Amino acid sequence: MEIINIHHPHAFNGDEFPPLAIALGYFDGVHAGHQKVIQTAIEAGKEKGLHTAVMTFDPHPSVVLNKEVKHVRQLTPMKEKVELLEQMGIDYLFIVHFTKEFASLSPQSFVEKYLISLNAKHIVAGFDYTYGHRGKGTMEDLPHYSEGKLAQTIVSKQELDAEKISSTRIRKELLAGNMEETARLLGRGFTVKGHVIDGEKRGRLLGFPTANIEVGKDYYLPGVGVYCVRMLVKGAWHNGICNVGYKPTFHSVKDEIPTVEVHLLDFEDNIYGEDVCIEWNTRIRDEKKFEGLEALVAQLEKDKKCAIEYFENF
Repeated sequence: MEIINIHHPHAFNGDEFPPLAIALGYFDGVHAGHQKVIQTAIEAGKEKGLHTAVMTFDPHPSVVLNKEVKHVRQLTPMKEKVELLEQMGIDYLFIVHFTKEFASLSPQSFVEKYLISLNAKHIVAGFDYTYGHRGKGTMEDLPHYSEGKLAQTIVSKQELDAEKISSTRIRKELLAGNMEETARLLGRGFTVKGHVIDGEKRGRLLGFPTANIEVGKDYYLPGVGVYCVRMLVKGAWHNGICNVGYKPTFHSVKDEIPTVEVHLLDFEDNIYGEDVCIEWNTRIRDEKKFEGLEALVAQLEKDKKCAIEYFENF
């Protein structure tokens, strides 16, 4: 997959690219609904002999257009989004740098400068996709703005259990700790990448050594609690339990961001400094404050037993 970063105004005229079927969207999560849009573009490309592309935007439009928003957490920060799109078999990924100037383009100008001039022939987007200044352009308007130069497919609302699949719905389930439902909506397990750093090292003293994971600020995290997880370390997946929270047994003041600590089952290697990927599978319980270390250790033993039983049937 070739990645093309576009800054407005660009100088492409279409000669640089083969005829394209382009899927349009921000695609945070690349969830099951997004996958339908992208797969539809792939199928249109195969049918018409076109290469396939996705056009997305960075940073999130709300960061640029809303003065109150300084930073937006995402289900899939750009690096993960790129990896998922590549796995789907896309030929080109256009990442448009989102600015106020770009946002001020009329729908007509967007179609001419960002679709036709990139050699687009077939456009695919969801039924609610909009473009141009204040989102005044719709997919129904596309034949008008393109003067018939673009074919199109509008993907209808994708539902699960009679409710629209959306990034908002996924975030709600994620924050509630409903990992099975999150996975159903995503079409895959929810994962986060991070880096193993030095922690407080209490776990080792308690007989439950943990890897303290520094997670990028761009990620959404599951709601506070204890989970069964798998963690990818040095190319291999290992089962474990993960605490997302504030360790109230040891800290009376909450940090701004919860910590992520993983205890791997039957694993003793030193992995400080390693890059890892965590897949959340199911929630075990709430995080809570214990009156003493003995009570904490007893609960950790129960959590470990729960995880072992869970993964025996995984």
